[in-house]
Amino acid sequence: MTTERASLEIDGIVQGVGFRPFVYRLALRYGLAGWVRNTGQGVQLEAEGTDADLRAFCRALRKEAPPLAVITALRVEPVAVEGGSGFAILGSAKSAGGGDVSPDCDVCDDCLAELFDPVNRRHVYPFINCTNCGPRYSIITGIPYDRPATTMAPFGMCEECLAEYHDPLNRRFHAQPNACPVCGPRLRLLDSSGVPLPGDPLAQALHALAQGEIVAVKGVGGYHLAVDALSGEAVAKLRQRKKRDEKPFAMLAAGLDEVRSFAHCSELEGRLLEGVERPIVLLRKLPVNPVSKLVAPGNGWFGFMLPGNPLQHLLIRGVNGPLVMTSGNLSDEPIAYRDAEAVEMLSGIADFFLSHDREIHTRTDDSVIRLYRGEPLFLRRSRGYVPRAVLLPERQVSVLAVGAELKATLCLTRGSQAFLSQHIGDLKNAATLASLEESAVHLGRLLEVKPELVAHDLHPDYLSTHFAQGLGLPCVAIQHHHAHMASCMAENGLDGEVIGVILDGTGYGSDGTIWGGEFLLGGYHGFTRCGHFGQMRMPGGDAAVREPYRMALSALYPLYGNALFEQPLTVLSQVAEPDRPLFLKMLERGINSPLTSSCGRLFDAVSALIGVRSRISYEGQAAIELEALAELGNSSAPYPYPYRVQGEGCRAIDFGPMIAAICGDLAAGRGSADIARAFHQTVASAVLELCQGIREGSGNDRVVLSGGVFQNRILTEDVAKLLSGDGFDVYCHRLVPPNDGGLALGQAVIAGRKSSQPQPQPQP
Repeated sequence: MTTERASLEIDGIVQGVGFRPFVYRLALRYGLAGWVRNTGQGVQLEAEGTDADLRAFCRALRKEAPPLAVITALRVEPVAVEGGSGFAILGSAKSAGGGDVSPDCDVCDDCLAELFDPVNRRHVYPFINCTNCGPRYSIITGIPYDRPATTMAPFGMCEECLAEYHDPLNRRFHAQPNACPVCGPRLRLLDSSGVPLPGDPLAQALHALAQGEIVAVKGVGGYHLAVDALSGEAVAKLRQRKKRDEKPFAMLAAGLDEVRSFAHCSELEGRLLEGVERPIVLLRKLPVNPVSKLVAPGNGWFGFMLPGNPLQHLLIRGVNGPLVMTSGNLSDEPIAYRDAEAVEMLSGIADFFLSHDREIHTRTDDSVIRLYRGEPLFLRRSRGYVPRAVLLPERQVSVLAVGAELKATLCLTRGSQAFLSQHIGDLKNAATLASLEESAVHLGRLLEVKPELVAHDLHPDYLSTHFAQGLGLPCVAIQHHHAHMASCMAENGLDGEVIGVILDGTGYGSDGTIWGGEFLLGGYHGFTRCGHFGQMRMPGGDAAVREPYRMALSALYPLYGNALFEQPLTVLSQVAEPDRPLFLKMLERGINSPLTSSCGRLFDAVSALIGVRSRISYEGQAAIELEALAELGNSSAPYPYPYRVQGEGCRAIDFGPMIAAICGDLAAGRGSADIARAFHQTVASAVLELCQGIREGSGNDRVVLSGGVFQNRILTEDVAKLLSGDGFDVYCHRLVPPNDGGLALGQAVIAGRKSSQPQPQPQP
C-alpha cells in the first residue's frame, strides 16, 4: 500500500475546545505521522499514512469532533511525502484571516462529577474546567486562543495542572483556563461596601441567602443579583432596591425536576435548559406554585435557567429551592462585570458580593429563548451563543453594523460569515455606549477584521448613529424596517425579493414619521412600502410609550372627537378633568403628537382601552400583559378592519372600526380576555389580507416576519398559520431575535450588498 501525505486546514470553532488533542488521538488510532497546530484562522495539520487510513481519519474528523467544536470548512490538499514517524502537537502559528472563538459553556459531566467528588483534588472548586467546558469568549483577550491571551494569564499552573496541560491524552490538554485550588482563582466574600470578609465565602453566601439577604454573584460574563425566589419579602426588597417594579425576574433551578414543580416544561424546553449554552427559557407557570408572586407579576410565564458554571452549581445545591438570578445592573445600564464597578454600582442593592479574582474581559448577559411553533425563538442572543457565526447568502466586504437604540448588538462580517456581538443593552446613556465601543474593538481584534464600511440606523439622533459617524469609515444609513426584513432574509439564506411584514414599536421612517406596522416588498438592494397600519397620534411624544392610556385616547379621538371624554369608558378616568382640554387640543391640532403607524402603539392602545395596562414600568409591558390575557380568551371572528389604497398603491389598514367594536363589546360586558384574543386574531387577519393584495400585484408569495411584536407567541402563530394556509412561504427568525437585537445583521448585509453594486459612471 502506498504512503500519502495530506495538508488539512480546518475553519470554525476549533480552538480551545480540545481539537488538537482530538486530532492527535485520531492520528494515533490510524497510525499516521505528522503534526497539528492552531493558526490565526483555525487549525492546520499534516498527516501521512496509507490512503485508506487517511480517508478514515478525515471522515472521523467531522463525525467525532469534540462536543464544543463547530467545523465550518475543511480543506484537504495532497503534499509531498516526508517520511518519519510520530505525530506532534506544535505551538500556535499566526496567519491572516482570524479564527472563530467558542462561546462560554456549562460544566461538562466529567468536571461536574469531579466537583462533587470528596476525594478529588478539585472537590467543590468553583473554577473547574477542561477542554470540553468552561469560559471562553468572556476571558479571551486575543487570538490564537492560548493562555497568555486570556484573563488566566496571571495564574501560573502548579506541577499537577501543568502535567495535565501537557498530556495529549488528558482532557485538560491545552485547556487554557486549567487550574485547581493550589494555583487558580479564588472566591472572596465582600460586604456591601466592598470590604473583604473572613471565613468560607461560599458558606457565608449561602447563609446570607437563607436569611433573605441579596447577594451579588460574579458569574462568567458579569454579576447577577440573587435572592430566595420563594421569599416574598426577599424579592420585594430586591425590587425596591433595584427600582424594578414589575419586570419579571429570571430564576436559577437545580435541575429539570425542580423546574417542573413550578412550570410546564416540554421535552424540547428541557433540552434547551440542559444545553451547554444554558439560556433562560420562558416556561408557562403552573397554576399553583410556591414561587413568590413578585417574581413575575402580571405574567403567565417564568424565566428559568439551570446552573451554567461551577459556582452556580455549588450555590443552587446549597439552598432550598430556586434563586432569583437577575442581571446585576441599574435600570438601562449594561450588566456590571468589573469588580470595582460592580461594588460602586450595586452597593445600594446587594448586602454581600460573592466575587473572585479571575477577571472578566468581555461582559455577556444571559440569553433568553421561548418556543414558537415547536421551535426555539431568541428574545436575546448572548452568553452561550456568541460569537457563533451566521452564514450569509454570499461573500461580501467586511461591514461593521451598529444596530439602533434598543437591545443594541453589533454585527461584524468576514467573508460569508456574520458575527453578532453579545446583548449590550439600550443605548440611552454613556455607560451603554462605552460598552458598544468596547465590544466593537474586541470583536474586531478576535476576528482579525478591519471593517471597510459601517452601517447604522437612519435615525439621525441615535447614539449608535453618532458612534458610527465618528469611526472615520464610509457610512451607510439603513432604514430600520428594511434592516429587519434583511435580517430575517439573511438568516434564512434568502435572496431576491420577498414581502416583509415588519411589526414593532418604533422605527424612523423614510418619510420622517414613526413607522412600526409595515408591509415592504423588496430585498437587500431596496424596498417599496406597499402598506402599513393606519397612523395614530402619539400625544406627548415619548410619554405615550410610557403611558399607554395616551394611545387609547389617540385611537378613540377619530371616533368621538371633542365628545371623547363624554364616553362611558374606564380608560378616560386616567386623565384629570383639568388636563382634558389640553389632550383634545393636542389630538385635534397634532401639537407634540407625532404620527406613527406602530403596531406596538396599537397594542398599547387596546391594552389600556380594555383595562390591562395604562402605565408601564418596563418596555413592552402593556403588550406582554395583553398577550397573557389573550391566552385565557376564546377564539372568535375578527373585528372589522377596512383598508384604503393611498398614493402609488400603498395600502393603509384602518383599525378605527375595530376600536369602535371593542368599545361596543366593553359596553355589552364581553370578557376582556375574549376581547384581547379577538384583537390578536384581527391583526393576524389584517396581515393576511394585505399580503394577499401585495401578492396579487407582484406575484411574490414569500413572506418574512420580523420586528419586536413577533416575540408575541399568539400573534406570530396566528399570522404564520393564516399565511401558510393561503399558500404563502413563511420565514421567521431562528438564529437571531426578531426584535432590535437582530437588526445589525440586516444592516450589515444591506450595506455589503450596496457596496458591491456598480457605481454610476459620470456622464460626458
